Amino acid sequence: MVQYRRNLLPGGTYFFTVTLHNRRATYLTDHIELLRNAMRQTAQRRPFQTHAIVILPDHLHAIWTLPPADNDYPARWRSIKANVSRDLAAQGIKIDKTPRGEYLLWQKRYWEHTIQNDDDFRRHVDYIHYNPVKHGLVNRVADWPYSSFHRHVARGELPEDWGGSGIITPGNAYGEPP
Repeated sequence: MVQYRRNLLPGGTYFFTVTLHNRRATYLTDHIELLRNAMRQTAQRRPFQTHAIVILPDHLHAIWTLPPADNDYPARWRSIKANVSRDLAAQGIKIDKTPRGEYLLWQKRYWEHTIQNDDDFRRHVDYIHYNPVKHGLVNRVADWPYSSFHRHVARGELPEDWGGSGIITPGNAYGEPP
């Protein structure tokens, strides 16, 4: 059996991909406020800084930095996932359960990558912001409402037309702007 290991770096900056169990589901955008509330509540109890985030119908990408002596991002994701699952169920939305009674809303695992340097950080922020175009949800990055892209534009860090027309060109395999 493969041994699965997380890189737990106190105060680290991480890129995450967190996915729903059913890849055809649209719970994340259909119930965006539940996800936002779960993230806010979790951040109040266990702080983290969100540098970039995009919420798509069936998955999300985010970059977080944890406090200096803290490396427990798994507990934060458990809290967020549990809160969203409970809140959806409380609204009467049917979510399948495992034989042990656990909700099957989320995939058990998630992707985590420790950000290595400023260039790695920039590339992952770009990937996050361009992801809705990559998935064919919009033609322009600015057209996707569930993205930190708009915050970056408001702060003057990116132009409104960043990402261009959404045309993926050779050498642009990840859907990032050239």
